[in-house]
Amino acid sequence: MKFLNKGKYLKKMLLGLGDEMKSIKNISTPYLFLLPALIGLLLFKIYPIFSAFLQSLFTRQFLTVEQVFVGFANYSSLFTDPVFWNSLKVTAYFNLIINPLQVILAFGLAVLLNYQIRAIPIFRGINFIPVCISIPTAAILWDIMLSPEQGVVNSILISLNLSPQPFLASDSQALLSLIAIASWRGIGYWALFFLAGLQEVPKSLYEAASIDGANLWQRFKNITFPMMKRPLTFVVVSVTVANMLLFSPMYILTSGGPKQSTNVLMLESYNNAFLYSNMGRANAIVVIILLITLVVIAIQFKLLRPKH
Repeated sequence: MKFLNKGKYLKKMLLGLGDEMKSIKNISTPYLFLLPALIGLLLFKIYPIFSAFLQSLFTRQFLTVEQVFVGFANYSSLFTDPVFWNSLKVTAYFNLIINPLQVILAFGLAVLLNYQIRAIPIFRGINFIPVCISIPTAAILWDIMLSPEQGVVNSILISLNLSPQPFLASDSQALLSLIAIASWRGIGYWALFFLAGLQEVPKSLYEAASIDGANLWQRFKNITFPMMKRPLTFVVVSVTVANMLLFSPMYILTSGGPKQSTNVLMLESYNNAFLYSNMGRANAIVVIILLITLVVIAIQFKLLRPKH
């Protein structure tokens, strides 16, 4: 009898252990699927940030490979350097113009691409063509077209009885020209996310609003915009990060000139790292870019956070 009772107790214990193992398995399964992504995030995102900060605390002695700890000396030297402050001003000016410009134009383009008309897939495909062109290729093509002497754009201006423009050769027009080039390539990409968000808005809401007599602006204000808060937040944050780190068009087309008018912070960091071999100073600039980006993104999240 005692043996039977012990057997029943052991059976219940094994069944309970089996249920507990199943529960643990169910809980751990999602994390196992996320593990490769988490490892990639740790190796390619988190580790480089800490590595950049640590390297920003060191400098290399002249004509040696020895690293010398200097603390925050690289940061203090930046804050007394007029070239750094000019790069910061150029970066701020660049982002204050290009970020809202790309978001507004991408949203407007997405609204147009959302109309259900004949051959709309063809227009959507044409819209994505600039995205498929690599940045170096696009930069070279635009360099040829914006040439002050033989460029296509100036030829068009002359044919319209307008005066030719220096574009990339002018310190007052170079940054605006780069903004136009970057927007030409980026707007179609960001419009895809807005288009996906617009297609998720229930059509029944528009039909109900039309029955109630709401005009186009009222439908946009009370239906489209509130329903697009999440895609809008994603695009605004992504545009900010992408444009804060953008430097290849400046490197290829202007090298930071004329007169340092296009010398953004990322280009200044690149120059310090690979032209002046000052990795500590270059990493200090990268850390500052990261901090500025985090502050801007935090403000954007606060302003664009859905209220429901």
